[in-house]
Amino acid sequence: MKALKKLVAGAAVAASVLGIATVASAQDIKFFTIGTGGTAYTYYPVGGVIANAISKPPGSRECGKGGSCGVDGLIASAVSSRGSVDNVNAIMSGLRNSGFAQSDVAYWAYTGTGTMEGKEAAKDLRTIAALFEEHIHLIARADSGINSVADLKGKVVSLDEPGSGTYVDAKLILEANGMSVKDVTAEALKGNAASEALRNGKIDAYFVVAGYPTGSIVELASAEKIKLVPIDGAAAKSLSDKYGFFSQSAIPAGTYEGVDATNTVAVGAQWFTSAKEDEEVIYNITKALWNKESRKLLDVGHAKGKSITMESALSGVGVPLHPGAEKFYKEAGLIK
Repeated sequence: MKALKKLVAGAAVAASVLGIATVASAQDIKFFTIGTGGTAYTYYPVGGVIANAISKPPGSRECGKGGSCGVDGLIASAVSSRGSVDNVNAIMSGLRNSGFAQSDVAYWAYTGTGTMEGKEAAKDLRTIAALFEEHIHLIARADSGINSVADLKGKVVSLDEPGSGTYVDAKLILEANGMSVKDVTAEALKGNAASEALRNGKIDAYFVVAGYPTGSIVELASAEKIKLVPIDGAAAKSLSDKYGFFSQSAIPAGTYEGVDATNTVAVGAQWFTSAKEDEEVIYNITKALWNKESRKLLDVGHAKGKSITMESALSGVGVPLHPGAEKFYKEAGLIK
């Protein structure tokens, strides 16, 4: 009986110690969310790669020994969202710790100008890093007879959901071509829903702002003969002249099956957070993003991963850096 009492007492002590350890480890965990975009586009899978790269839950193996080289105690997660505008709003409200957004949308939100004029400026928005270039895709069936933005007049066109960067840019592109949303029958479809609607003839065309190649468009092109409609000429020039965030660029031939090289405009995809986020946490996250192990994950994790480099981390940044990120870039020699 005494032996049993000793065994029970020992188990109770062990449970107590284990409980204390569990509480301690729970206190050491930092959850960090990254708002991305629709699951069929580029933000979401890239967000998953970055979340994996910067995470290092308690008990992970040491860096360089098959374990994560992320931030000790950090568990990051990529969260699907409606896109750029939604992510900026979620960061400002405290709903998410960070998120991806187009450079134009973020700048307008931060300054309360452009398409965000009249709204309260997102003064606490801060940059972690510029990531990659996003091209504006305008997709139609190959036999649609739609060969220019002007041909969209009177057509059923998906502009994506309000709250997405695609919706903002689609409106600007229509305006640059002397049109407005009223000149089309606008739908608000995203990702696979948009490509499925095009295949079924429910829409005539749709806009997507994403890094190429975009998964849902790759799948669509393998099942349906499609075209990318050019966004070029005087309208494209006026966009790049008026808004410094737009650049004239091209999507190469063969990016999507059977689709020729297509001129369009592009914006930058960037990673943002709030000025209220802890400086040390953001410093460690930025440092983890650019270590050698993360480089390996980026290179193999997604087609856009190789273009995400520290050398271009400050390219086209129009919103101030978070102090934690700024500290890292100064140490790395990117800022004097």
